[in-house]
Amino acid sequence: MEIEEVSSYEALPLLSLNHVSIMCRSVWDSVRFYEDVLGFFLIKRPSSFNFNGAWLYNYGIGIHLIENPSIDEFDITINEPRPINPKDNHISFQCTDVALVIRRLQDLGMRYVTAVVEDGGAKVDQVFFHDPDGYMVELCNCENIPVIPISSCSFKPRRQSFKKQAPATCGFMENVMMESLSMDMLNFSF
Repeated sequence: MEIEEVSSYEALPLLSLNHVSIMCRSVWDSVRFYEDVLGFFLIKRPSSFNFNGAWLYNYGIGIHLIENPSIDEFDITINEPRPINPKDNHISFQCTDVALVIRRLQDLGMRYVTAVVEDGGAKVDQVFFHDPDGYMVELCNCENIPVIPISSCSFKPRRQSFKKQAPATCGFMENVMMESLSMDMLNFSF
């Protein structure tokens, strides 16, 4: 089965990620977290907004905080710590020293979970933790695994057999993603 990339649209003239907007119960608790833990700094926010919030910036990325004190009015478990699940929605920042991040989190008494992703001999260390409102944050050295467009991979679906398959030119994750996409496309067609 071969999958060919087909698009009748040109790519939009996007440059980069500009900002992530996050709802929070307390702007100032969140500002302290993003400044003290992640190294962001406050920047001027337009004065025309008629709601409490803050803008932070660093690493070429903005974080826009929007205060909503009733964000958890229907969540009766908000005072209980949520499990840290690396498969949950999260924002991820690339870093150069995951061990230093872990030491900082330990110094701050923060809960975290670590994981390792390996592909073709390359290894990525990850650390996951929550901000004050329970949003997941990941810090990793993801540059260790190159970004390879799926269109450049020779996709071969995995089969439930013990026959040896020809080696794919892409890593395990690329093949899993393509297999999942193929199955989704088949499901949509029926």
